[in-house]
Amino acid sequence: MGISAVSARPARYGWPRLCRLLGSCATRRPHGPAPAAVRPGRALHTARPRRQEVPLTCERYGLRRLPFSRLSRADVAFFEGLMPGRARTDPEELRAFNVDWLKAARGCSELLLKPKTAAEVSRVLRYCHERNLAVSPQGGNTGLVGGSVPVFDEIILSTALMSEIISFDPVSGILVCQAGCVLEKLNEYLGERGFVMPLDLGAKGSCHIGGNVATNAGGLRLLRYGSLRGTVLGLEVVLADGTVLDCLASLRKDNTGYDLKQLFIGSEGTLGVITAVSILCPQKPKAVNLAFLGCQDFSRVQETFTTCRAMLGEILSAYEFMDEKCMELVVKHLGLSNPLRGSPFYVLIETSGSDSTHDEEKLNSFLEQATTSGLVTDGTVAALWSLRERITEALTHDGCVYKYDISLPVGKLYDLVTDMRARLGHSAKNVVGYGHVGDGNLHLNITAESYSHSLLDAIEPFVYEWTARYNGSISAEHGLGFKKKQFIQYSKPREAIFLMQRFKAMLDPKGILNPYKTLPSSP
Repeated sequence: MGISAVSARPARYGWPRLCRLLGSCATRRPHGPAPAAVRPGRALHTARPRRQEVPLTCERYGLRRLPFSRLSRADVAFFEGLMPGRARTDPEELRAFNVDWLKAARGCSELLLKPKTAAEVSRVLRYCHERNLAVSPQGGNTGLVGGSVPVFDEIILSTALMSEIISFDPVSGILVCQAGCVLEKLNEYLGERGFVMPLDLGAKGSCHIGGNVATNAGGLRLLRYGSLRGTVLGLEVVLADGTVLDCLASLRKDNTGYDLKQLFIGSEGTLGVITAVSILCPQKPKAVNLAFLGCQDFSRVQETFTTCRAMLGEILSAYEFMDEKCMELVVKHLGLSNPLRGSPFYVLIETSGSDSTHDEEKLNSFLEQATTSGLVTDGTVAALWSLRERITEALTHDGCVYKYDISLPVGKLYDLVTDMRARLGHSAKNVVGYGHVGDGNLHLNITAESYSHSLLDAIEPFVYEWTARYNGSISAEHGLGFKKKQFIQYSKPREAIFLMQRFKAMLDPKGILNPYKTLPSSP
């Protein structure tokens, strides 16, 4: 078996031929504009399937509204005076902001605010704090756990117009920008200057950097560049009472006092509204290669990763796996072509470096070792990121999606998928698994024709109990939002949860910021 180039009729080539193909077919520039067929820069919202009206979250889950004030005409008049034309009350316009991307959660907010500056956010929150009006901060609304939309009638505070790039230092690679900058736009801006953002997501065409930070988003580059807890250098945050906390440092070293920015990274808008971000950006790789491989079982996926990490070393930038069911859904619902057929598992490997000859030699050596040892049974060298990035989109076309974002020891990563399939049987339409092997992150997805309480009861809390049994985390990168907040005890001890609730009470004593999210209700 050899690794083939993508063509109408896939062919097998010997290794001398592969070395020539690698330079012509695999090298690409993924961090800048790319052909639409390879890696389209799209907003996730364009791909939503048509469905019936989403049930109100408060009614579906039988929730009781907390004693916040009700929005009055005087309140609307105040906000219209503060930001003329940017305090919106049209129900049709609010519809999209009230529903999450998965169309699984819906609020009933009657007011959408679009500030442009931290000063405006400050005045909004100061007023809401005085009036006891609840607020739902929202970025690109691409979240998957119901954290970015209201549960009841909270005022939606959108960062869509906070999209200014404040500064970029080409010597240090430090970017400072407002929270509403779209991730893909930032990547394009940096690409023109020889740099890239340290994170990459399938939702890059819609998601905002402030929302990425607020949820501590992981994504496809974490293996190479680490998490946002390491690359974010500073934040500007507006607290619940309107206080502007300016910790927008542009220093890689600052050991003075507590590192307050870490409190807001991953806090999901419950402790403050992020209005600006300072982030360290790596230089853009000069040589990028991809390999798409087929494996016969998950143990070989793991062994391939171990071999890959040992042989590729510093140039390995991504190692993603997908099961056969994922590929079937991408082909069926999106019309994409899978160049490899008949493998139970697929692996996508990316290398990024500064010397194409050096990188291709290392990749060739790895591919030869992987195939001759039987770890890999089929493969191609081609730019196929869309097969991995668009799995989430394909799943939304398959019915109601129950999504779980789990961290586990790599050896146990796929066992959860197998056990869940056995548990649910024919009550689920599809049970699929894919994710980031390099950081032990599994995306478990279950689809059904429609939402079902009985199916949900069969999944939860089983999925969390299973995860806790192997010392995993119930949320690897999506956050807790509304859907997972009551299950945090499966990943955090009681003492830690109590301390988090104390932080919340101190920074937001009235609880107006993103209520009903992230933390379980205080006893």
